[in-house]
Amino acid sequence: MSGSTLVSTGELAANLVKWRVFDCRHDLAKPDLGEQQYREGHVPGALFAHLDRHLSGRKTGKNGRHPLPEPQDFEKWLEKTGLTPKDQAVCYDGGPGAMAARLWWMLRWFGHDKVAVLDGGFAKWTKEGRPVTIDVPLFTPLNYPIKPRSDVAVDVASVANNLKNLVLLDARAPARYRGEQEPIDPVAGRIPGALNRFNMDNLYAEGIFKDQESLRKDFAALLDKRSPSDVVHYCGSGVAACHNLLAMEIAGLKGGKLYAGSWSEWSADPRRPKEP
Repeated sequence: MSGSTLVSTGELAANLVKWRVFDCRHDLAKPDLGEQQYREGHVPGALFAHLDRHLSGRKTGKNGRHPLPEPQDFEKWLEKTGLTPKDQAVCYDGGPGAMAARLWWMLRWFGHDKVAVLDGGFAKWTKEGRPVTIDVPLFTPLNYPIKPRSDVAVDVASVANNLKNLVLLDARAPARYRGEQEPIDPVAGRIPGALNRFNMDNLYAEGIFKDQESLRKDFAALLDKRSPSDVVHYCGSGVAACHNLLAMEIAGLKGGKLYAGSWSEWSADPRRPKEP
């Protein structure tokens, strides 16, 4: 186990009875698919965490596709899961880890550091023939003492007011970053000055995260001696950006921040500048 970043399928299998597991599978084009897949089979003991219902807040049409929930709303859901501050939590999704990384980041945002992402996700778990169940576990609801951190996220005003000073890192595919195509949001482009690190480049071909040294070299070449704590991560709606935050954490490059509104919020106001 690598601190509060990744766990292997073998480590999870050996600790299924002790660890708390969350299934975060989601398809942006088919929002109900992940929950359907969960009902059809999941890691034993896993509860389902829905990106829209549990890991996002209320949408206004101008605050992005997956805005962060209000702390009290996330706290209510967390209490229903029965998670305690002493529990080791493990998040997984279909494989790549972006959806799982969103919950990983959110738990840390609220002060729960004992959380990791299952490397390789459900795809690797099932490929190895590990146990799957349709049983939905029951946990006793408990009050969870959340402690929101103010230094791990930035809002749209902070980004707009500090464009020249921030190191913005866009996690979207290169074609979306360059504004050549935009399959999801109404407007193509990027936030001015942003660098690009496609989150899928954090993985080896077999779908597991690159090793620490490889990730460190990748990000060091991109950031060019700028401090990791100066980096603000964004993507289309604040999900894939968490994958880059996780990758930098694995690399030992700590202190990055999330702009959850991301391009879907930024581009909703035509008065905000954009590139290209």
